Amino acid sequence: MRPGRKPTPVKAQIAAGDPRKKGVHKLEQQLAAEPKASRGLPPCPKHLKGRARAAWTFWSRELEAMTIDCRPDAHMLEGACVAYDAAVDAYETILKQGRLIAKKALDPATNKLVVVDVKPHPAVRQGNQAWALMRSFCSEFGLSPVSRMRLAIEKEDGGDADLMELLGRPREKRTVVVQ
Repeated sequence: MRPGRKPTPVKAQIAAGDPRKKGVHKLEQQLAAEPKASRGLPPCPKHLKGRARAAWTFWSRELEAMTIDCRPDAHMLEGACVAYDAAVDAYETILKQGRLIAKKALDPATNKLVVVDVKPHPAVRQGNQAWALMRSFCSEFGLSPVSRMRLAIEKEDGGDADLMELLGRPREKRTVVVQ
């Protein structure tokens, strides 16, 4: 395993045909030794309101449809919902107040406020951090296209079974016409 790279799930390694040549039996033993979490997320936490509650409902249904809704993951999902709410709040603040804020100072010559500096609104940084946090939470759940590919397990091709069925049939008798 390379530093910084997320490990490939054992099921995906088995489905890929053991690309690292560890041995299918060793991979199957690893899969059997993996801890199994109980399925089903608990109800939405009561402190989640509005947008965060809607995100919980949506994501919990999606996780259930993907059959990866596990009870121990509830707090991670809660973090994703809170981060999503914070990111959208920051975005709405930026829409109302603008991306930049002006620093004003009193000009002694005119005795009026003048703009001396322009800098990014603090909500820009807060929003960026919240989106990054939400993305990292969602990546763990397979709620992004790249992470779904990482979690994907291809089903075995039925072509071999069809070939074996064809080869297992009795041979048809051919009649040879001699002239």
